[in-house]
Formats: sequence, structure tokens, C-alpha cells
Amino acid sequence: VIAKEMTPPQRILFPPEKICMNWRQIRRPGAGLYNLGSTCYINVVLQCLTYTPPLANYLLSRQHSQFCDQQGFCMMCIMEAHVRKVLYSSASAIQPRAVIRDLKCKKFQVLWQVFFPSCRGELLTSLLVIGEFKPDIPGDAYEFLCCTFNAMQGACLSGSRDLDVSSQATTVIHQIFGGFLRSRVTCSSCQAVSDSYKAFLDVLLKIKAASSLTIALEDFVTPKQLDGKKCLKCSKCKKKVSASKRITIHHAPRVLTVCLGRADDRSSRKISQVVEYPEYLDLQPYMSDTAQEPLLYSLYAVVVHSGHTCLGGHFFCYTKASNGLWYKMDDESVDGCDIRTVLGQQAYLLFYIW
Repeated sequence: VIAKEMTPPQRILFPPEKICMNWRQIRRPGAGLYNLGSTCYINVVLQCLTYTPPLANYLLSRQHSQFCDQQGFCMMCIMEAHVRKVLYSSASAIQPRAVIRDLKCKKFQVLWQVFFPSCRGELLTSLLVIGEFKPDIPGDAYEFLCCTFNAMQGACLSGSRDLDVSSQATTVIHQIFGGFLRSRVTCSSCQAVSDSYKAFLDVLLKIKAASSLTIALEDFVTPKQLDGKKCLKCSKCKKKVSASKRITIHHAPRVLTVCLGRADDRSSRKISQVVEYPEYLDLQPYMSDTAQEPLLYSLYAVVVHSGHTCLGGHFFCYTKASNGLWYKMDDESVDGCDIRTVLGQQAYLLFYIW
């Protein structure tokens, strides 16, 4: 969703004041998830979303399913049933067969192809055959998370036609995970400034030259030079000129989802370097307006990829349960751990809550 200017939404689909950021119920951690044939990349995404307090609160309230009129596939209804099953289960582990089964749905496959038209063949194949639980077909947790976000967003927009860009960003999913980026282009010749805005549900960061999350974020907001083939036509100069482009976070999300891009752009090799990340993150230095109060986020989930290449390996995660304690979730295993262990991982996905 891209707009040249920020305009107020014509319609609010879900009031932001109804978002409950803290757990409404304190309970022990829920069940682990059995691996049904190279489904660890699905399991970690399901677990991290299950332990996202505002999303879990909403799903447990059954507000969506009570009014849902979609026929067949609905990702919000699927997630609602799954989260209830995980958090209310007395078993140590459950089989996420209901979620896996629905991934064969043609509508979800279309979503995957729309949002990842150039994804590796194995990834698409894994979704098409995952219901048969074929082994040794890997998938990527970040791509699955993005497609799940978009499927949930699509479910929230069902029945709402001809909505303006700003209104589309007022669903419960955008109210929790969504924010806006500002792209500011400055003409090197006349200094004219042009702004555009883009809604986002996650932030993908380059880490090849970054030893920490804060350095990767600093690189993300550092102005980039546009010259040569990248020259843009200045609306004031009326000709193509060199310019600088700076992307900043214009509207911060309540829940910040970060992917540390470990896939090398030029090969299938994995970038395995250590990238340090804090338990508490101040996002204010990376905002469009840096003169405001600190925006302090708290870490609550981490996805880790083990393996030497991005085409294989294994995913597991760490999540902070409603009781305030950390747990390592490795498919069906759920084991307690401390924050030092959590912060010492080769992280792939990071989840922070404001």
C-alpha cells in the first residue's frame, strides 16, 4: 500500500482503543507443535503469533469468527481456532493439522504466488503438498510469516470494497503490526523535497555489514544516493537529476517485526554472522521525527535458523509467555530458559512489543 501523501482514513475498520496490549489472562505456556514433515518453519511462525499479546487477546475473544461471513478459507478463523487450541490444551504437544490442511486451500496458494512470485520452487511446492506431509521439503519462516500476515489482512478486508489506502490500514492486523514508512527524495540540484508513504507489517534489514540490530537500523535510515541509471525526474527542475533518498519510520507499529536478512542476494549462501540485539529497543532514532520521546520496545519472541544454507536446516524459536517467563519452543518441545540464552542466538526474526 503506497500513497503520495498521508490522508486520514475515511473509515475505521477496527478502533485502535480496543487493542489490549497486555495479556488479559496469565497462564502457563501452551502446547508444543509436532513437526508433520519439514513443517518447523510453519511451527515457529504459529508460536510467535500465538504469544503476541494483542493478537492473542483478540483471537481468544472470538470477535472475528462471530461476525465472519467468508465461505471456506479464512486465515483469521484458522488462527483463532489454533491459538485457542494451543493455549487451552492440557497436552504437552499438539498436531497443527487444521492449519496445515487449510494451506492446501487454493486461495492461500494464490496468495503465496501473488506475494512471492519469484520464490524458490521448493517453497511453493511445500505449500502445495504439505497436507501430504512429505519429508525433506524445506520452507522459509519469513516468507510464510509475510504470506500469513497478508492472508489475515485479506480476511479482515473481506466484504469491504473500494476502501481508500488509509482505511485499509485500520484493520486489527494493521492496528497491531502495521506502521508507515516515509520515503523522502531530495533533489541534489534545487533541494526540492518529495515524500511518499508505504504501509508495512514487517521490516527487512540488510545485515552483511552490521554487527548489531541498531547498526542495521542506522543503515536502513541512512540516505542513499540516486544517480546514473537511478536518476529521477525532479518535478521542479523538469529534468532527470541526481538525488538522495532516505527512508524512515513515519508511524511506528505497536508490534515491530524485524527480519535479519540472512540470505545472500547473489547466492543461496546463508549470512551466518552474529548480529547482537537488545532486550529493549528504542525506535525513536529511526523515526521521521526524532525529536520526540523515546519509543521503547520489549523483545518477546525470536526465531532462529540453524544450518549452513538457507535452503535447508531447522527453525526453532524463543517466546515470552503470559507468565513473563521465556521458553524455547522446538517443535513439540517447550523448555524454560533465561533471557541471556535468548539474547545469545543467531536470530532470523525478532518480535518487539511497544
